[in-house]
Amino acid sequence: MAPIDTGDTAFVLLSASLVLFMTPGLALFYGGMVRAKNVLSTIMQSVFAAGVITVVWVLAGYTLAFGSATGPLGGFIGGLEHLGFSGILGQVTGTIPTGAFAIYQCMFAVITPALITGAFAERMKFRAWALLSVLWVLVVYAPVAHWVWGGGWMAAMGVKDFAGGIVVHATSGAAALVAAIMLGRRLGHGTSEIAPHNLTMTLLGAGILWFGWFGFNAGSALAANEQAVSAFIATHVAAAAGMLAWLAAERYHSGRATTLGAATGAVAGLATVTPASGFVTPLSALLIGTVAGVVCYGAVLLKNRFGYDDSLDVVGVHGVGGVLGSLMIALLAAKSVGGVSGLIEGNTSLVIPQLVGVTVAVAYSLTATWAILKVIDLTVGLRVDEDIEISGLDLAEHAEVGYSL
Repeated sequence: MAPIDTGDTAFVLLSASLVLFMTPGLALFYGGMVRAKNVLSTIMQSVFAAGVITVVWVLAGYTLAFGSATGPLGGFIGGLEHLGFSGILGQVTGTIPTGAFAIYQCMFAVITPALITGAFAERMKFRAWALLSVLWVLVVYAPVAHWVWGGGWMAAMGVKDFAGGIVVHATSGAAALVAAIMLGRRLGHGTSEIAPHNLTMTLLGAGILWFGWFGFNAGSALAANEQAVSAFIATHVAAAAGMLAWLAAERYHSGRATTLGAATGAVAGLATVTPASGFVTPLSALLIGTVAGVVCYGAVLLKNRFGYDDSLDVVGVHGVGGVLGSLMIALLAAKSVGGVSGLIEGNTSLVIPQLVGVTVAVAYSLTATWAILKVIDLTVGLRVDEDIEISGLDLAEHAEVGYSL
């Protein structure tokens, strides 16, 4: 057994804690953007994911994602030797205990389906969400994680995704699009004002996400090394550039730079740099964040043209950002940072793998999510009744209210 590095182990455990902290951060980020009558139900969706997905990950998710990649199905799904986390204690992955790696990856599995909830905020039944979260992790997240990170077929063809542009953001963004379309628009969407009820909560959530994202990206080096430092720098630089670019685009388009725009632009920069964070220089990260702020802002505007109600802009920010960042690896990857070169260094070999990886992951998530939602709709139903949507989901679904004033 290879020796364990205690510094690397401590770093990965700390990073796992930061990634877990992102989920309540996401809950606040989303919770502030909905109306007061739905704040608890929105927050609860993320909080519930932290509980149920952890159990699912231990029982079956981890082994499906990171089980053995041998045999006829090894390129597509992991083996079952780690059901219930069996066989991981006493083992080593790189320079850290395998248990540390498994629980770190658990936090990624927790937040990814939680990202989807922003697309159908204020209108999905809680029991429908409970079923969706479990089925989606097993059917979509775990297989794609295996393809890219678990030694599956995408890894074999050279697809690069340092911290989740394909595995996390592209898949969740595609799922969000399907969910928004299948559930339909919120009552009053396009005819009456549906405004965020507490932007101070959203800004606090954005700050927590920004902080936790260092564990998300730098921690993906799985060691306290130079690549982790590079990913940390890229993460912060892209978030800052994304915020400034979004505000500039917003000011040019609407005449005002808003606090919601600042928060959303930073998250767009973070989501877009995620797949590239361990492969690019600080200047490239600055470019990625700037492009993310402008492109994701434009993508959010397009939802009105296409007519779907992505309540909290999951598709435009996470979906578009994840795809954009994954493709920009092929352009900007620097060998001195992550050991691979992109087009700026004269290497064309990443172009096809990145295109294939993004296209297949998005297509698979779209199709599988549609099938899952169809089954749920035929069994327990997807959308709350009209009278519940009018009165608010907090009281009807959870017998509580967010504020008693």
